[in-house]
Amino acid sequence: MRKLLWVSLLALLLQASCIQANHSDDSTEEHRDAQDDTTKETPKETSAETDETEQPPKREKTTEIEEEQGIMVLHINNFDRALSETRHLMVEFYAPWCGYCRRFEPIYAEAAGMLKEEGSEMRLAKVDAIEEKELAEEFNVDSFPTVKLFMNGDRKEPIEYTGKRTPSGIVQWLKRRSGPGAADLNSADSAAEFINTHNVSVVGFFDNLESEAAAVFKEVAFDLTDVEFAVTASPEVFKEYEVTANKVVLFKKFDDGRADFELSEEDKLDKHNLTDFIKENSLELIVPFNQETSDKIFTSRVRLHCLLFINSTVESQMSLLEESKTVAREFKGKVLYILIDMTTAVSHVLNYFGVLEKDSPTVRMINMDTQKKFKIASEMTIDSLRQLSQEVVDDTAEPYLRSEEIPEDWDKGPVKVLVAKNFETVAMDPTKNVFVEFYAPWCGHCKELAPIWEQLGEIYADHDDIIIAKMDATANEVESVAIDGFPTLKYFPAGDKEVISYTGNRDLETLSKFLNNGGVLPQEESDEDDDDEDEADKDKAQTDEREDADNQSKGTDDSSEKPTNNTSKDEL
Repeated sequence: MRKLLWVSLLALLLQASCIQANHSDDSTEEHRDAQDDTTKETPKETSAETDETEQPPKREKTTEIEEEQGIMVLHINNFDRALSETRHLMVEFYAPWCGYCRRFEPIYAEAAGMLKEEGSEMRLAKVDAIEEKELAEEFNVDSFPTVKLFMNGDRKEPIEYTGKRTPSGIVQWLKRRSGPGAADLNSADSAAEFINTHNVSVVGFFDNLESEAAAVFKEVAFDLTDVEFAVTASPEVFKEYEVTANKVVLFKKFDDGRADFELSEEDKLDKHNLTDFIKENSLELIVPFNQETSDKIFTSRVRLHCLLFINSTVESQMSLLEESKTVAREFKGKVLYILIDMTTAVSHVLNYFGVLEKDSPTVRMINMDTQKKFKIASEMTIDSLRQLSQEVVDDTAEPYLRSEEIPEDWDKGPVKVLVAKNFETVAMDPTKNVFVEFYAPWCGHCKELAPIWEQLGEIYADHDDIIIAKMDATANEVESVAIDGFPTLKYFPAGDKEVISYTGNRDLETLSKFLNNGGVLPQEESDEDDDDEDEADKDKAQTDEREDADNQSKGTDDSSEKPTNNTSKDEL
């Protein structure tokens, strides 16, 4: 659950720092690429309440094709016609009740508009999979939204969409799929022109372009649409680039200039390994943190991230950054080094890592799997950077947890104010039952709960064995507590008993009953909660990790309340 925390948090930070509070569904965001509302909902039968809702009279279905926002509206009677008239037809299968589908709708419509503006023959369409069950079953739709590409009228083998869920991502993926995927370089001149034109380019050197390895290479080319691909079987090109056997070469206009990927002894090419190779080597040794690079940062298989906080207007700091490439090269494949330019809008990043503007140049590291953070003990130098990197790789570094100072009046009000420094003393007091709200200052749900939580504190102010408390979880960290969303409510019972996560309604009556019952929800609340959870399941995503990171970085109103990719019932 927690291994995607850094992915989601960085995505949200990117949203805040790069988009300046633009909470639209398609901000990148890239995400989030966002993030790219890349999450899907599993199909469920609509609820009885939905079934009983009076529906408007249904229009007769004919072979005519209507459009909404430039998107073809398809059903069982006109699907064949759409396939026969459109060579490249992308179809979204959606459910009307699906929240992810609703967030994807404007993204999809914008992509349709981009294609229309370009005069493209490629078209976008949509199918209500709840209404058109026959089509949904035929094309194995098991989550929403499901997007497939139909080419040349073939309905037997549609291609699953694997691109970013952004307007530009959709268009880019379609264009790659509608072409050869990889250009054919038949001369040294054509190869030089291709390589010199692109910042990053990948060339497959194969003596047989019909080989199995060449086919795998082209599959990767179809999926990685943000990199340009080409193939060659020309002896002239082989010689020009000093290639003597089948291999893949990534050319780049930075760092070492090229990286070679050798095929196996059997001339086999592994798609997964090649994809990882391209993703890693298309990044600079020290990657600037911005919208364009965030997806590759989030989806990197390297789990240790090292953030270099540098002021790009200070010459000495830029010189230090250049020297740091030596360390980045030493730990390549083990640590991903990321540049945080202090002159850009990165206040949320600074707050999360507890860095002040005056601290630059400085370093922070984070383990994406454990969420542990680390920092250098002294000023940033090449030696201190190398030492910290080695200690984190060896798992010998001491992690740090952020904490505000304990307020002088922390225990004066009805709601006690906790920070990391006094959390253990108060929350883990075996003689007290402590009910804690973990909140974020910017969280809308937290702001709604604030007056209710204050009233709750007043009600139990005279109870010696009950403490109502709150902690700003964006400024304080407690290793023993996992924050799944804001607000997170946890009950720490007396007697060293197991901590209880509160999942009930956040009204004063239910919260009071929960406390009066010793940390147990009233039966009727539990039953209602079960029903709510069933409804919430509609909004649960079968999340692909790569897509999720892409989607989160885009930033949406819903995700702005969540520090992780886990969705609480109240946030859906």
